[in-house]
Amino acid sequence: MSEQKELSEVEHIKTASRGLRGKIGTAIETGADGFEEDDKQLIKFHGMYQQKDRDRRKDDAGEFIENPTSFMIRGRIPGGRLTSDQYMVWDDLADKFGGGALRLTTRQSIQMHTILLKDLKPIMQAVHKVNLSTMGACGDVVRNVTQALNPWGNKELAQLDPIAQLLSDHFKYKSNAYAELWLGESQLNKEDEPDPIYGTTYLPRKFKIAVTLAGNNSVDIYTNDMGFAATLDANGNIDGYFAFAGGGLGMTHNKAETYPRAADLLGWIPEKDLISVAEGIVTSHRDFGDRTNRKHARLKYVLAEKGVEWFRSEVERRSGAKFDIDRKLPKWETPNYLGWTERADGTLALGFHTLSGRIKDFPDKPLKTALKDIISTFKLNVQVTADQDLVLMGIKKEDKDKLESKLKEYNVNPASPKPLYDRALACPALPTCGLALTESERSFPQLLESIQKVIDKLDLNDRAPIVRMTGCPNGCARPYSAEIGIVGQQAGGKYSLFFGGNPEGTKVGDYVAKKVPFADIPVQLEKAFEVWKKEGNPDERFGDFAARYSLDKFRELLGAM
Repeated sequence: MSEQKELSEVEHIKTASRGLRGKIGTAIETGADGFEEDDKQLIKFHGMYQQKDRDRRKDDAGEFIENPTSFMIRGRIPGGRLTSDQYMVWDDLADKFGGGALRLTTRQSIQMHTILLKDLKPIMQAVHKVNLSTMGACGDVVRNVTQALNPWGNKELAQLDPIAQLLSDHFKYKSNAYAELWLGESQLNKEDEPDPIYGTTYLPRKFKIAVTLAGNNSVDIYTNDMGFAATLDANGNIDGYFAFAGGGLGMTHNKAETYPRAADLLGWIPEKDLISVAEGIVTSHRDFGDRTNRKHARLKYVLAEKGVEWFRSEVERRSGAKFDIDRKLPKWETPNYLGWTERADGTLALGFHTLSGRIKDFPDKPLKTALKDIISTFKLNVQVTADQDLVLMGIKKEDKDKLESKLKEYNVNPASPKPLYDRALACPALPTCGLALTESERSFPQLLESIQKVIDKLDLNDRAPIVRMTGCPNGCARPYSAEIGIVGQQAGGKYSLFFGGNPEGTKVGDYVAKKVPFADIPVQLEKAFEVWKKEGNPDERFGDFAARYSLDKFRELLGAM
């Protein structure tokens, strides 16, 4: 008889939560500073995390001076698509409650930090008034659905808009807790309907979905639990999808049973089978995911351990669909969206680069004010990108010079400084993230500047690598699918280096060095780049070269062996 493993603590919390309510309402009503331990898990399903400012000061007696409790709140924004009015609501909320800053996420969402508990409800209600929410933006459910960018106003890409919305809506949980607790909608204060997808225990862990057109990988589809790449018929209409499953990037240092993983292609399905196959994949995770060890609970481990063939058959059994495994994927390319683009309707779009997605007024660079001015003045629609940038759309050609003049007045440049910066990502890390081992976003500009000097020295700007940095191994800035991943490993500023991802994000890399001090990262990379320049092909990207050259050779070069 096999040993019965004990469910993780979070599984018990979900089961006893009364449909994700817990004691959240009591804390709101009594004006508490923060939530109880069990409720800290439940509030994630409502789109927030309870955090502490890890930089906060202490008095002479060693007691913290500042209020230790704050919240990060995140929007559910399918495809990252916002109207001008919706963006302005987030901008206004940041001024009122979020310390004057917004942050664009790698899931095409917006989040705010340093929120007080008493301000959560007004934020939720303001977001709700513009037909958005934070419901399910975190927690063990399907989170924000990402979608390929469309600065060109391309009609084929525009077909993804309702698909992203459909998937997002279909996988919302059925509990009325969100409306009851945050929106005050008494008409919804009724018994919850049964949830056929999530039940009472929801999923074993978070679940991420991306949709795109086959060949366009602006969403890093292989890093998602589930992805759909649409194909087109002769008239340019969606006729089916390549379905992917089992991607995910979280891991734990020195725990071999945890690892980043690229998704597998299950095959092609006709358009009519989209929802049934999506449900089959999600419910397979629900039923076979590990509920005893949260570090081993993502869908990727089900595929890795049971096999792609088994998983494909299981999804076919649940959905009634049949995968075409012979249809060939087109070559993946990641289109460049930065800068000015003419749209199909004759208007313009501006791909606006924002390093690490932090939108606030910096000294001598009032970025947040500038964006507020041009988005409100010119009534622009917005799409948040999976690379933490913004695409501003609907700019009349006659307004281009006026818009550029405004940006110059604010001393704000929407362009990326150099190719190295184009797709560089960093997670927030310290001081707000409780999981961070060391710095990421705050140190990233300094690190990129140092790496750029190496790139300039070796004349490699024409193929500058994709660099991503995180303050811990959970992978929020997708470091493992980058050509170079810099992953926080130890307090005091020590990092693991990962090589071997590629520009199109179709695979993940592996470590080549461990516990590298922050100051030594550019030195180590220069060693690697010198080998790349000497032995690589003239147009070979670093990630492709690293995989071909051998990661073991790099480990030896960088002293990891």
